[in-house]
Amino acid sequence: MANKNIKILDNLVSRTKIYLIIILVLLVMICTIRPVFIIPSVIIYALIIGYTYFANNKRKSEISEQLQDLTLTVDSAAKSSLINSPFPLIIVETDGNVVWRSSKFISEFANIDINNYINDLILDVKEEIKKENKDKSILTQVKIGKKNYKIIGQFTKSKRKIKEHMMVFYFIDETKYVKLQKDFNDSRTCVGIIRVDNYEEIMQIIDSDDKTQIMAEIEKNIYEWVNETNGFVVKSDRDTFVYIFEQKYLEQIRENKFSILDTVKELTIKEKVQLTLSIAISNEGETEKEIYKSALATMDIVLGRGGDQAAIRENGKYHFFGGRVEEVEKRTKVKARTVAHALEELITESSQVMIMGHTNPDIDCLGSSLGLYRLVKSLNKEALIVTDTQGATLKNFIESLDKEEEYKKTLIDSSTALNKITPDTLLLVVDTHKINYVEEPELLNKTNKIVIIDHHRRSADYIEQSILTFQEVYASSAAELVTELLQYTETKIELKTLEAEGLYAGIMMDTKNFTFKTGVRTFEAAAYLRKCGVDIIRVKKWFQSGLEDYNKISEIVKNAEITNDTIAISVYNTQDKDTSLICAKAADELLTISDITASFVIGNLGEKVCISGRSIGDINVQVILEKLGGGGHITVAGAQVENMTVEEVKQELIIRINEYFEELSN
Repeated sequence: MANKNIKILDNLVSRTKIYLIIILVLLVMICTIRPVFIIPSVIIYALIIGYTYFANNKRKSEISEQLQDLTLTVDSAAKSSLINSPFPLIIVETDGNVVWRSSKFISEFANIDINNYINDLILDVKEEIKKENKDKSILTQVKIGKKNYKIIGQFTKSKRKIKEHMMVFYFIDETKYVKLQKDFNDSRTCVGIIRVDNYEEIMQIIDSDDKTQIMAEIEKNIYEWVNETNGFVVKSDRDTFVYIFEQKYLEQIRENKFSILDTVKELTIKEKVQLTLSIAISNEGETEKEIYKSALATMDIVLGRGGDQAAIRENGKYHFFGGRVEEVEKRTKVKARTVAHALEELITESSQVMIMGHTNPDIDCLGSSLGLYRLVKSLNKEALIVTDTQGATLKNFIESLDKEEEYKKTLIDSSTALNKITPDTLLLVVDTHKINYVEEPELLNKTNKIVIIDHHRRSADYIEQSILTFQEVYASSAAELVTELLQYTETKIELKTLEAEGLYAGIMMDTKNFTFKTGVRTFEAAAYLRKCGVDIIRVKKWFQSGLEDYNKISEIVKNAEITNDTIAISVYNTQDKDTSLICAKAADELLTISDITASFVIGNLGEKVCISGRSIGDINVQVILEKLGGGGHITVAGAQVENMTVEEVKQELIIRINEYFEELSN
């Protein structure tokens, strides 16, 4: 304020000087024309200067007094408003030194140690200072004691310490508003869908007299579980229930870990068929209709993961519970035939077809791609297989492909695919459904027609824009699914021997030589391929390990550690091009040891760390590795972890294994 006063007075003096100069110039001009006026002019000018000096001093005195009064008034008002602020207020320096507290601040936090909160605020301010925040302010929310506060912080440079800052923090009590917001959120509607997984199977195998009793038992347990959350449930179909409840009970359900799943499985059926439920819950949507649609989409994911589990969709994320039993085959040939006919139509309507699998493709991925390639070519359409990388298991198979002239222009890289793809291109995604796992995610945004063929349990980051999805978690492999489609097409398909062998090898690899996840349909597919000319001996040679790799695998097995009595964990810390393959084979080998029910082998890929998980079925390795960003099946799963060392991944894996068993015991 004082600086402003000085500026006003300086402006006044400056204007007066200008006027005196003008008068002097005029008098000089008059005296030049009439010298007789020199003496009178001097006298007059002296009188003008004297009067001006006197008048200016008086005016300056008056203005100074007025400005001083105004300054005192403003300062007094500012100080008064600061001291008597209705909000708790504190002024501190960046070193934590408290300059001043308002009386409201002192009374508000009389019984609370607020120093830690203030220190956190100072740290936040320092971060803003580093960012050169032009607003010179921060806004945050914090709970202190039983109250919620919105804190407004203003900061400026201190005059005492040039490089330090002074900070003023206003504490605004928002407890009532926060409670109101919480009450509103708690009262929001959540929609759940409950489905009996194997309803049709159970109804077919039990007596008519028992059907009513079984369903009554199921409904009784569902109603009792729903009542715990003060919700209500409506039976919408023979095997489906819609469940409505308030959001405030969602945390209770989460902590309870969907006990209804285990309760229903304990129900006894004389034929020893285990009852299982699938549950999907969502709270996302502006209206009840939108929330219901979100719950339906969540149920698709649950069923895509094999059922016998629950999922909650909240804030754009999925949380899974259960899913620890082996999938029971529920596929029908009718569905395979329907998908085959629909796929034929889509291919016929498209100008070109691209086939894309996952990164670091294995023989199941490429073998399936070749099977689809032959289907497209049989319909007289252009077919291209997109692959930038080659998995270690493909070495021998790729060598066989290179000998065939037809396939040299079939395999293209991602950059070529991006240049060739059009909105009318049909993109067949095989052996994966995850956005981040495909060879080139950008291709998904370049076309309006996407088809997914996959056998993995559905994860949260699935490709949503597909127009046709053939995802069967009960199938052994993508190769098995593709083989089924080839059998049910109306067009006659003549597989080349190498293509049939690629499909057979895919089934063989994912079933571990027909020992894991094999059903009747698996052997039917293998028999069909055998008729197409598969040389089993040649296929087996593709999987043979060299002596060097065998020694590496033996060393991994030798160094394995046992945790939780029956789980083997080993580490392969050597970086080479076959790390993923060696880890996978070592995990398989560990399962051949007696009393080992699950195995995990951790490998060093350089920038990433890979994990291969295997199980004989008693332990769900997929559930464990999902917590590390991976996925797969109950008996076969994998993961790749970034920004962690091999040892850190090992410790994290042990933690996740322990969590798995804790959840089982609860």
